[in-house]
Amino acid sequence: MKTLVASILSLAVVAGLSGAALAVEAPANGAAPAHHAEGETPHYPLKHPKEEEWSFAGPFGHYDKGQLQRGLKVYTEVCAACHSMKLVPFRTLHELGYSEAQVKAFAANYEVQDGPDASGEMFTRKAVPSDYFPSPFPNAEAAAASNNGAAPPDFSLIAKARSVERGFPQFVFDIFTQYQESGPDYIHALLTGYEEPPAGFQVPQGGHYNPYFNAAAVLAMPKPLSDGQVTYDDGAPATVDQYSKDVTAFLMWAAEPHLEERKRTGFMVMIFLAIFTVLIYLTKRSIYANKEH
Repeated sequence: MKTLVASILSLAVVAGLSGAALAVEAPANGAAPAHHAEGETPHYPLKHPKEEEWSFAGPFGHYDKGQLQRGLKVYTEVCAACHSMKLVPFRTLHELGYSEAQVKAFAANYEVQDGPDASGEMFTRKAVPSDYFPSPFPNAEAAAASNNGAAPPDFSLIAKARSVERGFPQFVFDIFTQYQESGPDYIHALLTGYEEPPAGFQVPQGGHYNPYFNAAAVLAMPKPLSDGQVTYDDGAPATVDQYSKDVTAFLMWAAEPHLEERKRTGFMVMIFLAIFTVLIYLTKRSIYANKEH
């Protein structure tokens, strides 16, 4: 058994050293790493997202309702022109602090297809709270045709579906720090990471350079946010960084609306397990106190 454990540890050390030896940090200008031969696919993203401060991070994390409301505003005024949220019903917006009347009024701003009616025809009507955020396009083909051949992804689960692997040994430390915000960090980095391509880098027509994109150095989506684009009612800064953080928090809520409940339940379970462990230990001491060993 000791030999087996020693072998596993040796392999882990060798793998870590090998990864460190092969890893080459992307140049500051975002160009592809120099060690890649011509025609060879570089490792993406060229730049890795940095860890942001999120209210929902950590074992006691919670959503900031004010931030979620600002994020909803950014989504509806900017992102909704291309991206759907077909898994999110309007009725859940009451969790952001809106009243039933406000949710009804918000849903009424959208039209959804319904039917068939008595004559067998489909028709459109104003949305109600039980409806879901509609897509801005009738189908995926129309979405792709309107966006240089790349259909914009649905935003319902995007904060959980998109992330960047942190590699060894960072993912080991993440187990103990309970880091689970790779998706939000990536989205924020992508939204704020548009920049001019490095010298000699050819951007295809209709493409936009972003070194934080995890599939390539160029993506079809143009820079979606700019300073002063959305006016906040609460006086929050009208900057790209603030817009990005707010809409990212909103997308995280959309992907995991029960995060706060899950964390409260997890904390209660940990307390129970701690008390249970102490009781088991005291029981064992009581039973075997007078036993000869």
